[in-house]
Amino acid sequence: MPSPFHSSRILLPVRPWFIVFSLFAALLLNFLPTSDWPWMPDWVALTLIFWSIHEPRRVGMGAGFLLGLIMDVADVSLLGQHALAYVLAAYASAAISRRVLWFSLGNQTLHVLPLLLMAQGVQFLVRAMPGVVLPGASYFFGPFVGAVLWMPLTFVLLLPQHQPEEHDANRPI
Repeated sequence: MPSPFHSSRILLPVRPWFIVFSLFAALLLNFLPTSDWPWMPDWVALTLIFWSIHEPRRVGMGAGFLLGLIMDVADVSLLGQHALAYVLAAYASAAISRRVLWFSLGNQTLHVLPLLLMAQGVQFLVRAMPGVVLPGASYFFGPFVGAVLWMPLTFVLLLPQHQPEEHDANRPI
């Protein structure tokens, strides 16, 4: 019996406007005042990792750099802090994308968690270099929440790509 989270259905190609829309929505979620709460995930990093895994030829380090610069300006943080973290996350995600997609969603979460922790850790190290007051251990709660949200995010972002269930007798696929 197949898992309810693992589908063998063929997906339609993703539309580029949907990728841009989802990344823009992630930016808006990061701009909310709730993004300063320690348990809130970095929505841009999570969405960027998703698209870097599912569409590595369309979303990659360039998108990560651009989104990172936007986040640096919006957060009034060190210029390049988010950009470096997002570029590294996009690169690592694209590098393991073929491997990750073979696993079920539960196991994909175990691959996404280190990517989110790496992005948060890079931001932490860049913030620590000039001697700024560092946040506590609660700073690293967000990646764990982001890993838990991987399943619902995957469901929502893949929803427009699902083909209808009915089969056409003239088309075998």
